[in-house]
Amino acid sequence: MSKEKSDLSRVVWESGLEVKPVYGPADVEASGGYARVGAPGEHPYTRGIHPSMYRARPWTMRQYSGFGTAEETRERFLFLIKNGQTGLNVAFDLPTQNGYDSDHPMAQGEVGRVGMAVDTLADMEIAFEGIDLAKISTSMTINGSAVPIMAMYFAMARKRGYPLKELKGTAQNDILKEFIGRGTWIFPVDDSVRLVGDTMEFCAKNAPKYSPVSVCGYHVRESGANAAQEMAYGLAIACAYLEHVMARGLTVDEVAPGLSFNFDIHGNIWEQVAKFRAGRRLFASIMKDRYGAKDPRSMQLRMIAGGGGGGLTVQQPENNIMRGAYYALISALSGTQTMALCCFDEAYTIPSERAAKLSLRTMQILMTEMGLCDTVDPLGGSWFVESMTNEMEREIQKILATLEGGSGIVAAVREGRVQAEVNRSAWERERKLESGEVKKVGVNCFVEEEEEHAVELHPYREGEAAKQVQRLRRTKETRDAKAVERTLARLRAAAAAKENVMPATIEAVEAYASVGEVCGVLREVYGEFKEPVGSWR
Repeated sequence: MSKEKSDLSRVVWESGLEVKPVYGPADVEASGGYARVGAPGEHPYTRGIHPSMYRARPWTMRQYSGFGTAEETRERFLFLIKNGQTGLNVAFDLPTQNGYDSDHPMAQGEVGRVGMAVDTLADMEIAFEGIDLAKISTSMTINGSAVPIMAMYFAMARKRGYPLKELKGTAQNDILKEFIGRGTWIFPVDDSVRLVGDTMEFCAKNAPKYSPVSVCGYHVRESGANAAQEMAYGLAIACAYLEHVMARGLTVDEVAPGLSFNFDIHGNIWEQVAKFRAGRRLFASIMKDRYGAKDPRSMQLRMIAGGGGGGLTVQQPENNIMRGAYYALISALSGTQTMALCCFDEAYTIPSERAAKLSLRTMQILMTEMGLCDTVDPLGGSWFVESMTNEMEREIQKILATLEGGSGIVAAVREGRVQAEVNRSAWERERKLESGEVKKVGVNCFVEEEEEHAVELHPYREGEAAKQVQRLRRTKETRDAKAVERTLARLRAAAAAKENVMPATIEAVEAYASVGEVCGVLREVYGEFKEPVGSWR
């Protein structure tokens, strides 16, 4: 071995895979070969789920937005659409996410702080006034209270004349990752999975173009999981939901096309690209070989992928503009269908209009100037990329094997085992950052002693929160109280009988029952989740 080669330090990705200095054809063969690379638009979809990908249709640009009242959020929606955004991605405040109304004591100080406050159908109607739901599809980042929020969106759309069978959109609605990473759970694990199943069953039968679940590896990664864990846990969660609804008598081809995925991007470019190519291939194989899917749509991993806020830094915040551009590049190279790019000021605050526009322009520059739409999977066939895709697939499979299928991850989440693994990974990552083993510009290298943070902070306006509470009170005063009481009683009976709660919930919100009232009924029936405390080795 030459001195030059012997002096090279080891490169090991977060997921544990070691990278060689040079790759050639022999490395691809040693890792598993080219047999499962295939062609774009063909099983196993390593190179993308559509034959022509961005040559035929560029990715949807769907910035995450929403704050304050429905009026303020609608104003931001219109601003983004005016500037070329092609889809909406709605943020909800913490009271809404946790199933509390804006006048609940638990909501004090949080109404509209980190997302739009939604109490009743009236708020949903205001937020989407003047927005054509047939032209702009909407993704809603809502989980624990997804049932009433989805019901409100359906009721609002139907009231405006949009047939549910033609309605397009997505609800995040991935409650298992909330238990793992994010924390806005409400009900116990098994009852929460049942509610996800209710939305999947309802959409399969009534709103087939609407995606009732966006399986969210994103927040698992943001909580500390490495890239391989993010993909493995995401695939296992998808299997859990599928197995649950298939046990109700639905077929894989009735429900799998409604699944989508939300994944995170930060860190090493090549690790992220390998993660997505391997995950797409594994999902196709699982759907076909384990569940017997026949419909190609059931095997296609559709995803939204953009920058992960966990990769941004408080230090030297303008560096996040460059980080975001690379995250967008990774997303395009990885074959995403939708891109939601984090804004440079997100380490501090809700994105300003300036920051949101910069992220939108970043995606548009990639699309129109940089050639990312010129050809499908430009990295396909690379000795390095194909070798690492094969190795990443094996690493993901190792993690999946420890979970023993969809039911396995539900049990592991219920017992806190997955949470422990993610926490362990987060601790290991933080240890390496503190020691300098992992470099982060502006954090542990290229540090400036005195910095000026040119970031505009988003103000929290108590007056807007008060207006939201006043609207809720007016709605409750003017609605048909008997109709609310009657529809909530139907919901209670449906939940207690373990029937699908979506029809009764839609009736209730059409009568202007609130998020807090609907979730209150479900709390009565199901109880609330208590996080397990323990130690796993």
